[in-house]
Amino acid sequence: MASVIPVIFILAIVLGLMACGYLFVPKGPHQTTIRTAIILTLASCYLMWMVTYMAQLHPLISKS
Repeated sequence: MASVIPVIFILAIVLGLMACGYLFVPKGPHQTTIRTAIILTLASCYLMWMVTYMAQLHPLISKS
């Protein structure tokens, strides 16, 4: 169960960064595009990190 704690901790950090990215983007004609880019970038980075982390914890092929 200890392997889930870093995943949830990093998720909380990423969600906080997403909220900051959403709230603090300056108003303008491209505000929606910038918000979308920030949120998609953070979500993609988190998913890539999580998959890599979980693959290291639970490999498909184990040494025998």
